[in-house]
Amino acid sequence: MVEVVKYGATGRRKSSIARVNLTPGTGNIHVNKRPFENYFPRETDRLIILEPLKLTNTLGKFDIDVSVTGGGSTGQAGAFRLGLSRALVLCAPENKSVLKKSDLLTRDPRMKERKKPGQKGARKKFQWVKR
Repeated sequence: MVEVVKYGATGRRKSSIARVNLTPGTGNIHVNKRPFENYFPRETDRLIILEPLKLTNTLGKFDIDVSVTGGGSTGQAGAFRLGLSRALVLCAPENKSVLKKSDLLTRDPRMKERKKPGQKGARKKFQWVKR
């Protein structure tokens, strides 16, 4: 029986969560069982996601299967990138210094601020009239 090596990691950004699974392969990328190019039509999102692979010279060496939920396309791309970076560190610990130097292993803590009671939004107030 041949044992398949699989590396899994999770990435988060805003309200998006990405579960990334890496297996040695030919470079096929599937997001929610759809081709990578169809799921992320914007070129900027695709460039953001592929950055860790380019830095570690592993582009085309792994098959990537990702499950992404929540948020918008840019948040999902950021979550995917963090999960992919973490998975690359698991499969080859020497990648950690390269990815850390490029700030790809840091989770972005910025979240949407909540709406406050008695206000129109998080910061915006209702219009004030003297009368």
